[in-house]
Amino acid sequence: MSTATSKSLKEKANQVMGVNLKDAKLAKSYMAVAFIALLLGGILGLLQGFERAGLIQLPYWFNYYQVLTAHGLLLVVVLTAFFTIGYFYAGLSHCLGGLLPKVRKMAWIGFWMKIVGLVIAIIPVLLNKASVMYTFYPPLAAAPSFYIGLALIVLGIWVCAFGAFINVASWRKVNKGKHLPIFAFFATAVFILLFFGSIGVTIEVLILIAWSFGWIPTVNVMVSRTLFWAFGHTLVNIWYLTAVSAWYVVVPKIIGGRRFSDALTRIVIILLVIMNIPGGFHHQIVDPGMSQALKFLHVFMSLSISFPSLMTAFAMFYVFERTGRKLGGKGLFGWLRKLPWGDVRFLAPMIAMIAFIPAGAGGIAQTTNQLNQVVHNTMWVVGHFHLTVGTSVILTFFGISYWLIPHISNRVLTPRMNKVGVIQTIIWTIGMLFMSGSMHAVGLLGSPRRTSYSTYGDNATALGWDPYLIFVAVGGTFLIIGVLIQVFAVFHMMFFAPKGVTEFPIADPEVPVEKTPMWTERWGLWIVIMLVVISMGYVIPLVELIVNAPPGSPPFKTW
Repeated sequence: MSTATSKSLKEKANQVMGVNLKDAKLAKSYMAVAFIALLLGGILGLLQGFERAGLIQLPYWFNYYQVLTAHGLLLVVVLTAFFTIGYFYAGLSHCLGGLLPKVRKMAWIGFWMKIVGLVIAIIPVLLNKASVMYTFYPPLAAAPSFYIGLALIVLGIWVCAFGAFINVASWRKVNKGKHLPIFAFFATAVFILLFFGSIGVTIEVLILIAWSFGWIPTVNVMVSRTLFWAFGHTLVNIWYLTAVSAWYVVVPKIIGGRRFSDALTRIVIILLVIMNIPGGFHHQIVDPGMSQALKFLHVFMSLSISFPSLMTAFAMFYVFERTGRKLGGKGLFGWLRKLPWGDVRFLAPMIAMIAFIPAGAGGIAQTTNQLNQVVHNTMWVVGHFHLTVGTSVILTFFGISYWLIPHISNRVLTPRMNKVGVIQTIIWTIGMLFMSGSMHAVGLLGSPRRTSYSTYGDNATALGWDPYLIFVAVGGTFLIIGVLIQVFAVFHMMFFAPKGVTEFPIADPEVPVEKTPMWTERWGLWIVIMLVVISMGYVIPLVELIVNAPPGSPPFKTW
């Protein structure tokens, strides 16, 4: 038998098992980069936490603000983007019958654009020419290559988004009158948000490139901040929507249950897409230059995102209770004991869902003007971020990895590796309890964010923050142990676990299956409504900030 024939038979066999080898290689590459970023970002986070607690002093050639910038770039941009794209491309391949060759090529082009962009952006950070932190607010100015690298990363994401759209459109053409598979429906929503949500920050970055080169003398700081947060908060909800896809679609299958209402699931997705982008304005609720009426409008827009979240909470705990009772659970809470707590594929996302209860409440607090005055620019916000992203999102990603990595690697999750995953999940949860809890508490006592350690001349108030900051460092220690275990687990499952077939778990809908209305498939309409809602939120303030602009700022370098 020829090598070509043997290879062809192998590819066909893998497709029958639900794994296309070429698509799997793509997804594995994205996952590998994501977890390498987790390792590097986690190490930097530990250094950052130790300096913030006053336990170490980083050297001048690699200072706290360099570490903070690199930590944010690696975890907030690289880890999440590469994981999200790898996860959804693996799912699109599975539920749409494989990726089109041109789509796979686009995904590889996007992959290398993001890698090159990361290298270009990280070099000035390492050279201390871009210590502007993740938010890169002007008038702090980085070297031009930092912004060029960011632009390449975003353009790489766009290429992947349009690849997904092409694959979905191709499936629709062949399957007219059918509902898009629910996982592909989630993927469509996420890539729509990735594209439209990043248009504003792309415009900002292009302006900052010209500004950092000196081609334009000043920049409108308020416009830059506004364009950033149109993206910044949307990005958080992109991660959230990615996690929610696993909660709705995967977790019910793992626990032996069924997916709650297909129609409600699709409506939740549509609502999150329509209402998402204007929610970013609550990050600017204390900013000058915006009227009180406009801020009230944006409080409402931000709070509206909580409605689909509450619908999700109801749907998920309905599934858990119904499944637990089918498994023999009795009494008010007996169903809880019947859930597979020893299965890391359930345990990690379940803890993530529970964490989202206080995390969501904290988000509501930040959208309220009076409460935002108390916590804005304090460590409380950092604690909230670590609870939402570092716990609810990342723990879900970890749970996904224990079935997705074996699936795309044609390997299996062994009982021993499952136990390792359970231990890792517990360690990560303890670490986040220490870190996030301490950050919330010390933030309420006034400890600022974005600063290295200082006693402010041995001020009594500042000295009172020290015990909490020590707990932040303790949490960071637990978390780096969790990072090491997780990275080991991922690469073990990718290359060394026993060969075998692992299912891509997609739950069937509840029986009897209700008829999902076809209007849920009208993505053109939902995008138009989304753009109308965005216009309601952003046209007036942007016009006001541009027409009545204060004097622009030249670039500043304060380090």
